[in-house]
Amino acid sequence: MSLNPIRPWRNIYRRKSRQIMVGSVPVGGDAPISVQTMTNTLTTDVKATVAQVQAAAEAGADIVRVSVPDEASSKALKEIVRESPVPIVADIHFHYKRGIEAAEAGAACLRINPGNIGDEARVAEVIRAARDHNCSIRIGVNAGSLEKHLLDKYGEPCPDAMVESGLDHIKILQDHDFHEFKISVKASDVFMAAAAYQQLAEATDAPIHLGITEAGGLTSGTIKSSIGMGSLLWMGIGDTIRVSLSADPVEEVKVGYEILKSLGLRHRGVNIISCPSCARQGFDVIKTVEALEKRLEHIKTPMSLSIIGCVVNGPGEALMTDVGFTGGGAGAGTGMVYMAGKQDHKLGNYDMVDHIVGLVEQRAAELDAASQSGEDI
Repeated sequence: MSLNPIRPWRNIYRRKSRQIMVGSVPVGGDAPISVQTMTNTLTTDVKATVAQVQAAAEAGADIVRVSVPDEASSKALKEIVRESPVPIVADIHFHYKRGIEAAEAGAACLRINPGNIGDEARVAEVIRAARDHNCSIRIGVNAGSLEKHLLDKYGEPCPDAMVESGLDHIKILQDHDFHEFKISVKASDVFMAAAAYQQLAEATDAPIHLGITEAGGLTSGTIKSSIGMGSLLWMGIGDTIRVSLSADPVEEVKVGYEILKSLGLRHRGVNIISCPSCARQGFDVIKTVEALEKRLEHIKTPMSLSIIGCVVNGPGEALMTDVGFTGGGAGAGTGMVYMAGKQDHKLGNYDMVDHIVGLVEQRAAELDAASQSGEDI
């Protein structure tokens, strides 16, 4: 992100990492932090899996991971890769041959778990396949599946054990002169994951994939992920993220972008600034925002919209947004519309949603045109 000399407290200094490629997507270095999700359809159901990949990509996913648990899934992967609009990561567990098959099928990256992929000889075969097919690797350490010798050494899953597992496998890849890798050290415990990631960030310059694994359902998982990943991103740690939710993969993408948007690390679509509503509200804020969120999902242009129920904070918030609507004030049932921070016209509450959607679409078109021409508006 660009540094802000006027508001230095907004600056995030990202950890310096090597850059690798996951298909066409750069990860690490000065590349934007990429957003990932994972399909939950049967991989052998090519039609359903491709549909889910396409929906995730439309929502903004840069990379999508697909499970490859058996040989039939390896065969299906080839067609999925061919039809996917984004790079596909093959999720490999237990059987190293699936990794070889996935590389041959065109996967952009192989996710291997040190706790169950097998000995160094098997990992070496996966490395060879990855190199032969221009495929990167993610070392995916998970607190729930650490190697037995590390559990014996440390007594239980802990940050030290997770980082040691990851560094051991980094050494294997480097000993085989393979350097196109990224790494993650995930745990469902926010404290454990955060401590492990901080330790890992100091121990390697490899790109880091962030995640709080098995975070839970949409609400609880969003909160856990936002706390754990948000604090790490604020420290500058993280080059690519996945929000792990027991929910539709599209929801993972949305939450991932909202985390990045809230920290100013990535911008996509409409950032709605709205009040929690109270007795001062001049219109139903909650229902209005709910409707606008759905109606504005198609907007990809980074822009801001303020929806404030009364004049206490409404005008101030509107000064800093592309489009704003503030309720209350003189005239029951009407509010004030702001465009680019300036009062523009009054608007009745009864048709405000349709009108605001139109204004946002108009403003998005103006911003897109200005971006293409190099103008500043």
